[in-house]
Amino acid sequence: MGACGIAAAMLAMPAHAQTPPSTLEKPAATAPDANPVSNPMAVPGFWDPRRRPERPDLSRISVIRFLTETDYPPFNYAGPDGVPAGFNIDLARLICEEIKVPCTVQQRRFDTLVDALNSNGGDAVIASIAATPDMRKRVDFSDPYYRTPARFVARRGNASDVTAAALEGKKIGVVAGTAHEAYIKAQFTEASLQPFANADAARVALKKGEVDLLFGDGVSLAFWLNGTDSAGCCEFRGGPFMESRYFGEGVGIAVRRNNDLLRQALNWAMFRLWEKGRFTDLWLRYFPISPF
Repeated sequence: MGACGIAAAMLAMPAHAQTPPSTLEKPAATAPDANPVSNPMAVPGFWDPRRRPERPDLSRISVIRFLTETDYPPFNYAGPDGVPAGFNIDLARLICEEIKVPCTVQQRRFDTLVDALNSNGGDAVIASIAATPDMRKRVDFSDPYYRTPARFVARRGNASDVTAAALEGKKIGVVAGTAHEAYIKAQFTEASLQPFANADAARVALKKGEVDLLFGDGVSLAFWLNGTDSAGCCEFRGGPFMESRYFGEGVGIAVRRNNDLLRQALNWAMFRLWEKGRFTDLWLRYFPISPF
């Protein structure tokens, strides 16, 4: 799939990757970054080098049957030959290499994944499932391997900071009814909020100069900035903003409840991949403009 196709597919994050603010307990301690322009090659660090996971008894794992969904590029989709492809699938294969076990990847509709997992149709689901409190009642999760931060985007040449004081009176575009709109209302009270019906309308308004900045999902915005639709108009400003009360606790790999051996093995393998730089290599391959 070409860059244009991926960018178009990422214009709106599916509902399962979103976490409404009402379902989360408290904001993260992460403070907003007021730098006018962030590093486009930034790679997020989800693992603390001081908290190395203990190596579980991997000899008790003979195979890992991963389940994923059918249509959420670039995270998971069917390649030209019908074989599962994408960031999640590549990460699953790297995990199996690290654990040194064979793995399979089966694609299913998203709404069938958890039931298939809990009926022993697979061992783990790697399909960009947000670790919400409701979902935790049905499955256990590995440590997060990515999050969906919020970001500001501005037209090139607009060097405004994104502090509350600097944005006083500025027109900020958001998609109506989203956590991003709620965050701007709560944290940037002196800005002029401009809600739009969808992400496409908000991005067109930014390109035309009808708003000063756009605030939205960093992952989909990264693909828009890297694709042809943006025409090189714009770039990230400040951030990332990752308060969990608004933007979720992160995305992990789901396993059946109380399958502690597999959950610990996944955590150990992902830490090792990050430590060796293999996760970084994978991230930069899929995110040439980082959402972080």
